Amino acid sequence: MNKIELEKHGKVIEKPSMKNYTTYKIGGYAKYIVFPEDEKKLIDLLKYLHMEKEKYKVIGNGSNLIFSDDGFDGVIIKLDEFNNLDIDGTIIKVGAGYNLMRLSLKLSRSGYKGLEFAAGIPGSVGGAIFMNAGAYGSDMGYIAREVKVITPEFEIKTLSNKEMDFHYRTSFLKQNPDYICLEATLCLEKGNEKEIMDLINDRKKRRVESQPLSYPSAGSVFRNPTGTSAWKLVEGVGYKGKRIGGALVSPMHANFIVNDGNAKAEDVKKLIETIKKEVKQKYDIELKEEQEFVD
Repeated sequence: MNKIELEKHGKVIEKPSMKNYTTYKIGGYAKYIVFPEDEKKLIDLLKYLHMEKEKYKVIGNGSNLIFSDDGFDGVIIKLDEFNNLDIDGTIIKVGAGYNLMRLSLKLSRSGYKGLEFAAGIPGSVGGAIFMNAGAYGSDMGYIAREVKVITPEFEIKTLSNKEMDFHYRTSFLKQNPDYICLEATLCLEKGNEKEIMDLINDRKKRRVESQPLSYPSAGSVFRNPTGTSAWKLVEGVGYKGKRIGGALVSPMHANFIVNDGNAKAEDVKKLIETIKKEVKQKYDIELKEEQEFVD
């Protein structure tokens, strides 16, 4: 594998630091990062990497990924060029690389209802579909009519909402990561622009007051178990404000771990594992993290 070959498919950066491509600002170096220009070049790139038996990972905004301190011995594929947006009445087709917060605010300001919950989620559309991102009692599964994907056989296919099998913080794509999201078709409603933006601004104010938004993090660490909130369990075992190395359980919100200055991936991992162990021991509840560790 060489850079010249990769450049046939899009812009290439050699030895990128994954600190620059994750919201945690953590991680070592990858071999390359490639920004494919279109669907054909993405498919050609995937075929080339398979032929070369080269490890790769497709990422969005890196808002739920923790890359190893040792780096990633392969190619990162980033779909920033997949940023098309087509609005036809209340049907919205949007590329996987489109920023979710930007999309939410753009549509909300135009009087579209249904995507208000995403105004504070710092991911890409593809990443949000992959993990069925959500907040305030809603998620992508409520609004995604269908999703265009590349299959493991390098074919382009459209999956219906039912086929996507959306559930709490998971989807068909998360269970089958060899499929790659290219585009989502969303179905929204028309509403009152002022009421929609008032709701978003009120929620933003509450987030600023209750969440450590000025520190690098990946948002909520743990999924909420049935019948309770993860932050209550973390507080219950006395871990609010605790740290390992540069990783700190936020004193503002116990379900946030923040990079409090040069945190290592290993610091975050140890902190998560310790909290899970303590919660299991005290409450007999298995906490599940929303974040993914990438080696």
